[in-house]
Amino acid sequence: MKSERLLSLDILRGITVAGMILVNNPGNWGEIYTPLRHAEWDGLTPTDLVFPFFMFVMGVSMSFSLSKYNSTFTKAFGKKLVRRTLILFLLGIFLSWFSLVINNLVNNNPDITLANLFFPLENIRILGVLQRLALTYFAGSLLIVLIPKRNCLIAISIGILALYYIILKVGNGFELSEHNIIAIIDKKLWGDNHMYKEWLPNGGHIYFDPEGLLSTLPGITHVIIGFFCGEIIRQKKALGKRLISLTVTGILLLFSGYLLSYGCPIIKKIWSPSYVLVTCGLAYLFLVLLIWIVDINKVSKWSLPFQAFGTNPLFIYIIASLLACIFETPILGVAITASIYTALYHLIGIPKIASLIYALLYISMNGGIAYILYKKHIFIKI
Repeated sequence: MKSERLLSLDILRGITVAGMILVNNPGNWGEIYTPLRHAEWDGLTPTDLVFPFFMFVMGVSMSFSLSKYNSTFTKAFGKKLVRRTLILFLLGIFLSWFSLVINNLVNNNPDITLANLFFPLENIRILGVLQRLALTYFAGSLLIVLIPKRNCLIAISIGILALYYIILKVGNGFELSEHNIIAIIDKKLWGDNHMYKEWLPNGGHIYFDPEGLLSTLPGITHVIIGFFCGEIIRQKKALGKRLISLTVTGILLLFSGYLLSYGCPIIKKIWSPSYVLVTCGLAYLFLVLLIWIVDINKVSKWSLPFQAFGTNPLFIYIIASLLACIFETPILGVAITASIYTALYHLIGIPKIASLIYALLYISMNGGIAYILYKKHIFIKI
């Protein structure tokens, strides 16, 4: 196995992208199997692993991409860092804008002005998945390059989690309410209209962003933990020793996270410190399993669809998000998603299975796009 390139890393990246598409695109949001739902607040489901696994893989990739700068802040590094951060962040804003414009066009409100139709600036969500990737990539890359002593980097990463825990503890951070410090900060910065609307079990809602600015802070530690995984992979030690190091690290992270959860609940929507440790630990162990299957035993034929997803992850995620907006929006009173789901339901008779089959068909459609790009060796990078 060459340390320069791991097929298993592309596969893990592809699995996470496919997972994102699966959980974000059911045929009917009211008919979803529990493992394909996010935990309502505390706790962990398989769905809660998808986004953190992607952030973890981003951190692993940073070990390879940043190694050429040799802990030196150069002009080339600065330009690349700012460019990639801005593009990622603006792509996230674009997805929010696109969704609003599609809805405005379909609703055909006679009172809406042309400016508000195409520039609905009053309601664009500021933060989101791609914005979190952008901010954690920026901060994580800066720390990695500017702090050459890895022990210091570990100490800072732990310090970030400790500081965040204290803020949560004193700021009602562990309760789902508008009094949560995460919601308060986002409201002060951009207001309700630019935040995510979180629905409550009782049918009500609050404005609470699961990708809030404050809860992005522990995401920096998240990508740095992934970076250290990449550092282990890049070592010149024998493969067996590297796998042992990865396994031990994963177990320690997992154990530490669950131990911490007794005083710090595992909550995705606030990216709690215990959530960071548990999900990173699981990502380490899952990557070890993939390395053993794919890179050591050379059993990789099954993984071709995930290789296709993993070589153009951001592009496929964006395409899937744009198409989902179009499919879910009623055009002349009919939405593509609802129509296909209804047909599947009448055919099968079990709503949750019909909803799942729709999601799998949607993955297959996007997988077809990914496969064409993969076969033509077209790799779209930022």
